[in-house]
Amino acid sequence: MSRLIVEKSPPLRGRVRISGSKNSVLPIIAASLLSDGECVIEDIPHLRDVEVISDVLRYFGVELDNQGEIIKVNTRNINSYEAPYDLIKKMRASFLIMGPLLARLGRAKISLPGGCAIGTRPIDLHLKGFSALGADITLGHGYIEAKADKLQGADIYLDFPSVGATENIMMAACLAEGSTTIENVAKEPEIVDLANFLNSMGANVRGAGTDTIKIEGVRQLNGAVHCIIPDRIEAGTYMVAAAITGGDIIIENVLEDHLKPIIAKLRETGTDIEETEDGNIKVSRRGALKSVDIKTLPYPGFPTDMQAQMMALMAVAEGTSVIIETIFENRFMHVSELKRMGSRIKIEGRTAVVQGIPKLTGSQVNATDLRAGAAMVIAGLVADGCTEINDIYHIDRGYVNIENKLQKLGAKIYRIVE
Repeated sequence: MSRLIVEKSPPLRGRVRISGSKNSVLPIIAASLLSDGECVIEDIPHLRDVEVISDVLRYFGVELDNQGEIIKVNTRNINSYEAPYDLIKKMRASFLIMGPLLARLGRAKISLPGGCAIGTRPIDLHLKGFSALGADITLGHGYIEAKADKLQGADIYLDFPSVGATENIMMAACLAEGSTTIENVAKEPEIVDLANFLNSMGANVRGAGTDTIKIEGVRQLNGAVHCIIPDRIEAGTYMVAAAITGGDIIIENVLEDHLKPIIAKLRETGTDIEETEDGNIKVSRRGALKSVDIKTLPYPGFPTDMQAQMMALMAVAEGTSVIIETIFENRFMHVSELKRMGSRIKIEGRTAVVQGIPKLTGSQVNATDLRAGAAMVIAGLVADGCTEINDIYHIDRGYVNIENKLQKLGAKIYRIVE
């Protein structure tokens, strides 16, 4: 099992290039199941989750040719509609294959990850959408099956703007007969990226990025070439790393519009952020870190995927911060790990009160989830002594070569492979 060792580091300096978006590439690879031709997807991030979704597609007979940061996907010979448990259990995002399979084959059977509660995570919204499109849904012991001779366009209202449900229903509706209108949809940049990919295959999707998406069904989708958008959460993570160390870095391959809520909060902390003439983002800080209050919200609000990293920053800021988590009920698992490093944080329900302290102390901690792991790395950069982070497979799910990128910025971080 690998570990990351992080030592107190000097202010970060230099340039870092952001990889393609993890949260964009997964649904786009799944969407390639809708195509009768070959899809070429560019700027692929080298992540464990990409390997998992690729293995899922190969199980169905899909040919994938991985050429570095480019993947060629040939879906002409799909030979199964059922995804087995041993593949699906590795990643919840694998559920995104259900919409494309249902639309392409008229049938999809997906094993549920162990311990998955339908009502807790909004998988029920996916199923309501499929049902509205005319699919018959069967819930069995450990699996979900959907069948439809032909999906029919429908008017669908989501109880919550779930990203996954929006994506899955969008993909299914592309091959449905007639018009589909989906209201109260997610507006994340990743939704727009998926819509652009679907349209490049010949779909007719309008309104992505707004509250309502309208889709005119087509008979078939063809091959396409598409480049994945930059990962706004990876970019935000390096921005916070620069802020906490008092660094001065240039972040390349970013879209400033996608980062507005993160930029706004970092500026409140006293961090200077500006767009360069060539479209990059410069992040620096020289004064004291100021505390800020944060409330996570669906896009364009502050992203829940940046909450843990900002909490690490607030742990050493002047004053007291209040962080309210409205998206996921279990998104404070990193608090106990930050406390190991000396932070002063109190939890009341979905609210965390963070009292900033002058310094943290290195400790042995765990990456309890993907973004919690990033928070441990950020905290370790300014903690006295050495921070040892275990369970880093979580970090590798969402960050490409995180230790190498940080080392190039001057961070003292090393990977121990055992």
